[in-house]
Amino acid sequence: MIQDFGTLPDGSRVEEITLKKGGLEASILSYGAIVRDLKVNGRSVVLGFERLQDYLDYSPYFGAVVGRCANRIANGRMVLGGQEYQLDQNDSGHHLHGGSAGFSNRLWQIEQSDKASVLLKLISEDGDMGYPGTVEVLVRYTLTGSGALRVKMSATTDQLTPVNLTQHSYFNLDGSDTILDHQLEIAAETYLPVNSDLIPNGEVRNVAWTPYDFQDGRRLRRRSGEQDVIFDHNFCLADRPREKVEFAAALEDAAGDMRMEVWTTEPGLQLYDGGKLDVPVSGLAGRDYGAHAGVCLETQRWPDSVNHKEFTDVLLQPSENYNHVTEFRFS
Repeated sequence: MIQDFGTLPDGSRVEEITLKKGGLEASILSYGAIVRDLKVNGRSVVLGFERLQDYLDYSPYFGAVVGRCANRIANGRMVLGGQEYQLDQNDSGHHLHGGSAGFSNRLWQIEQSDKASVLLKLISEDGDMGYPGTVEVLVRYTLTGSGALRVKMSATTDQLTPVNLTQHSYFNLDGSDTILDHQLEIAAETYLPVNSDLIPNGEVRNVAWTPYDFQDGRRLRRRSGEQDVIFDHNFCLADRPREKVEFAAALEDAAGDMRMEVWTTEPGLQLYDGGKLDVPVSGLAGRDYGAHAGVCLETQRWPDSVNHKEFTDVLLQPSENYNHVTEFRFS
């Protein structure tokens, strides 16, 4: 089902597509390719808004597809083929999630839709936010019969350019005020330490004996001595994309009544526990979204890879296809 969800300042109409299959129901917007709501057996498990204007004014990437490059690029600078490019600096002098007019703030075209899936398309022109080349992006959301939301992203380009997309939903599986008592498991032995601007410092560090060891599962609530620990880091699942989805993470609500597993082809997973959330308007069902109201599990290539040759390759050639599949499996 497709219906109106409001009008952008330039007069463009935003549409909402409702998908249903089994116990899952998803509401997808043509603006930002946003997952506005995702219900599992009637329970909303993501953060979102009821009004388009709130997305325009207050959204910290709630449910959006972000790009051309997810996460941060130091100083918004990169060198490709000997040429330096200056990207939009929208985060304290750095480039974040594709810039101030990245994919999350754009109107996508609905290409196909049926009861359980929708395909959206976006054209990013040469020079968009400072990036070289024209990139065509496709994102398909599908509700599967096995109780999963599958996100399949693909892209092509006519010039060498970095492409690193992610789906940026904030999850809260039980509707509580915070996700701090959710249990999280991440299948990663290493992570990327960051500086005070949350830019990777180039080190790949083992998670063992650190607060970032989620291999056996732990609650997101800080333990004794961890009061200053920030969870806004990339966890290294692999050193390159995989051919098929593999287990990356599992999230359970405080009571253990609901479990979500993340399976992905991507080599990185950004954990952000929503510590800086402070949304001044009500969200879905009138809920307030303060600090730690939701947690992001962003599947991606490693951040700032354009400036670290030893990180994952994010460069897309005109002869190649970018492919990225992530499944959020509920039980």
